[in-house]
Amino acid sequence: DLEQRQVELADRSKRVEELEGLLAARDAAAEALRSQLAEALLGFANRGLTVEQRNGKVYVSLEAQLLFPSGSTRINPDGQQALRDLAAVISTQDQLEIIVEGHTDTDQLSSATIPRNNWELSVLRSTAVIDILTQSGVAPEALAASGRSEYHPVDEEDKARNRRIEIIIAPNLDPLFDLIRLPE
Repeated sequence: DLEQRQVELADRSKRVEELEGLLAARDAAAEALRSQLAEALLGFANRGLTVEQRNGKVYVSLEAQLLFPSGSTRINPDGQQALRDLAAVISTQDQLEIIVEGHTDTDQLSSATIPRNNWELSVLRSTAVIDILTQSGVAPEALAASGRSEYHPVDEEDKARNRRIEIIIAPNLDPLFDLIRLPE
């Protein structure tokens, strides 16, 4: 019985080491991607674009002023260029999952035409960004659109910072989940 427990313990130790290795590799890949994106988007850094790495994911935040006129879903030329530069980097990466989140401020949009409210505005802005990314070579199957409306502010005091698009880029974690699954 003791020998069997030692074998099981050795197996678990091996799985933990593999898991730690995968997590370290994920974090290293995310940091490398963050660095590439920051370099590619350097020209937009003082114009409402930030790139950071948190928890193994890369977050690209683009303030609405860089992308959209007020209340609009049409992306302006500078915003289109920023998105094309972003796409040039991420389209060369394999196994990414990319969520494009639209965010608004708390000023209520109320209209009889689309977008009728902040929820619709946030989603339509997200899909407008996805259109540019896919036209620029990003695989559509890697993308998901999400609208958060005004419910995830970054700064309660600064409405302009809350009007943004966040592009969350994560590695596909299927190999990690396969490792975590217990053998049957």
